[in-house]
Amino acid sequence: MEEEAVARSLAALAHPVRLRVFRALVVAGPQGLTPGVIQEGLAIPPTTLSFHLKELATAGLVSQERASRNLVYRAAFDRMNDVIGFLTENCCAGAPCAVAPDGQPCSC
Repeated sequence: MEEEAVARSLAALAHPVRLRVFRALVVAGPQGLTPGVIQEGLAIPPTTLSFHLKELATAGLVSQERASRNLVYRAAFDRMNDVIGFLTENCCAGAPCAVAPDGQPCSC
């Protein structure tokens, strides 16, 4: 993944509202959420939510699909994994590294 694309993704997530929206979409999983459900769950005004969803979509972190009369937003898990992979690419000087089952960070 290119550095500029990672920077755009991280910049989009750097806003507290966008981070909350993205996390809600991650929790929702592949079925995604409609703007009404997001708005209700996070108590965000519709115009504010629309703006932040557009920013997340522009950064490639969410996708939008029309399902009959509704829009459904989903987290772009592939993009999220690419960003995480970019950030951890050289962890432990390139040696394989993973978070332990007990949540402890890798021991490099």
